Amino acid sequence: MSHSLQLNPDRLFPAEPSVRAIARRLYAEAADLPIISPHGHVPAQWLSDNIPFGNPTQLLITPDHYVNRLMHAQGVSLSDLGVGQAEFSEEQSRNAFRLLCKHWPIYRGTSVKFWFESTFVDVFGIDVRPSEETADQIYDQIAEKLASPEYTPRALFDRFGIEFIATTDDPLDDLAAHEKIAADPTFPKRVAPTFRPDKYLEPARPDWIELTDKLAEVSGVETGTYAGWVEAMRQRRRYFIERGGVSTDHSHADPRTDRVTENDAERLFAAARAGHINEVEAVALRRHMLAEMGELAAEDGLVMTLHPAVARNHHGPTFEKYGADVGADIPISVEYTRALQPMLNRVGTAEGFQLVLFTLDETTFSREIAPLAGFYQGVYAGAPWWFLDAPEAIRRYRSAVTDTCGFTKTSGFIDDTRAFCSIPARHDMARRLDAGFLAGLVADHRLEEDEAVETMVDLTSTNPRKAFKL
Repeated sequence: MSHSLQLNPDRLFPAEPSVRAIARRLYAEAADLPIISPHGHVPAQWLSDNIPFGNPTQLLITPDHYVNRLMHAQGVSLSDLGVGQAEFSEEQSRNAFRLLCKHWPIYRGTSVKFWFESTFVDVFGIDVRPSEETADQIYDQIAEKLASPEYTPRALFDRFGIEFIATTDDPLDDLAAHEKIAADPTFPKRVAPTFRPDKYLEPARPDWIELTDKLAEVSGVETGTYAGWVEAMRQRRRYFIERGGVSTDHSHADPRTDRVTENDAERLFAAARAGHINEVEAVALRRHMLAEMGELAAEDGLVMTLHPAVARNHHGPTFEKYGADVGADIPISVEYTRALQPMLNRVGTAEGFQLVLFTLDETTFSREIAPLAGFYQGVYAGAPWWFLDAPEAIRRYRSAVTDTCGFTKTSGFIDDTRAFCSIPARHDMARRLDAGFLAGLVADHRLEEDEAVETMVDLTSTNPRKAFKL
């Protein structure tokens, strides 16, 4: 027996009738505003080449570790979902979709279910609930849609109302896809690259020497010294800025920005180049390099985003078989106040310096991130993301940070996804939750409704533009 799939117009709004009525009105003010997505992982090539998407599994399951990790936890092999498979037949793709529908109950209560249902209904017109019985029906309906011109990447970009989207890019990328988009008058959309230098700041990596050599080759700057490495990074950052980049993205085991002396930096860098650096020295150099990224941000104006403290590739055998970014990253605790003090003492009040702080450890929202954003002009409290971009966590975030840094020092919603078709659902979820939070303040007589309306628009549009200098 199949059940209908419908979206309740009041989903995620407060249950109390009078507060829900306020939330409806506030949501209506922002529901149709353009989407601003300043941090995500959608490949620029999708938009530069506008090649039609493949089958439903290739689009909705294989690249989405949110979806895959929960099925993996139930005993489903990642291989059966297309992860890490150079070849994956149509029948294998259909079987992967059947696995999703068979395991549909495991997503109950999760944001994945909310996003999927919104995507199924709003994007593809699906009106039956996923199950073993309906899997092929849903697959065929989506596949038929994907074959039509209305479902090419650019067509969906327009349909979703995306005004700005940033990709995530290696510092040595030639950004040819971004250049192609910028030069195409038929697609006058803003798609920006993001400078992601993590692996070049990790001297303990076995491939760091090779990466540093490549940095020299691409930048045209000799990287045999630490000073040369800094100049090479400066040149590559400039390359990104010239091609529309607005931010850098950093994720390390910790956010410490302790500096060493210039002489020690050169000494440690030389040891790393010679392959003789030990673990303690490598960490000290990495922290110094991260602080250097702050100095460069104050110099060139790229917004620095920081999201540390995740144990990446937690399960070694999975990493060896499938590689990174397949759902095996696990959050760990983090400390910001002392960690960032060395960098903020130097550039925290510098004109043009902006830092958006994200976390996977939500205890830091009220204890550290909000107080930092509540003092430093250029520091913003980044929205909940990754493991925290769920309804309850987003509500807790607003409660945790608002009293200390207000609404204006928050980043706006960050979808942080490569699941392209879920972008409107993710932003819609955030808008509904913000409407509910603001409605509670109005009902408590802590805000007038006209103030809540203005704030609702700010959270959706003004804040991300300000935080990312758009």
